[in-house]
Amino acid sequence: MNKVSIRLPCHTQVVLASGSPRRRELLERIGMPFSVLPSQAEEHIPFGLSPSMAVESLSLLKAADVAKSQPKETLVIGADTVVVLDDEILTKPKDAEDAKCMLRRLSGRCHSVLTGLTVIRCGDGKSVSVCEETKVYCKPLTENEITAYVDTKEPLDKAGSYGIQGLGGLFIQKIEGDYYNVVGLPLARLSQLLKEEFDIELIWEVL
Repeated sequence: MNKVSIRLPCHTQVVLASGSPRRRELLERIGMPFSVLPSQAEEHIPFGLSPSMAVESLSLLKAADVAKSQPKETLVIGADTVVVLDDEILTKPKDAEDAKCMLRRLSGRCHSVLTGLTVIRCGDGKSVSVCEETKVYCKPLTENEITAYVDTKEPLDKAGSYGIQGLGGLFIQKIEGDYYNVVGLPLARLSQLLKEEFDIELIWEVL
């Protein structure tokens, strides 16, 4: 299979304001040329915001923190992903027991994965933030399955205590929406946002 690369407008540089290896892998997979500069902003969810507004706010916070130090030719991408059940945001687990508790709550139920996505154009400061939602249906889990999964340590650094792209995918019966959104970066929405808001159409060239 030939390698491909996305051709960006002349002098345009893309910076991912996230240290997430999963987001990095997704951009690499589509051939996006980019560099990584994780945000150093202190993340906190302002009181009273809905989950969708919260992830948009956090993605903007990350992108804006990185954008302030970048040259004008730069586009900065910020993202934040959360799992939502019963209108409550499930963050990364504090420890193994917390991960087990989350998985018990998700067992046999539908939950939402929300990703806030922000793109900032440093030249003129234009900033656009959106939220993408995917519905995820988890099969009923036995206590043995939960314990064995947590023992792998895969869930311990993931929102909602599972990774759909890893062993956690064995627990997912179906999804409604963008699979890549659950991984951490909604690629279709990103492509749409770049085209409609920044007049950048992603065009591939074979290397």
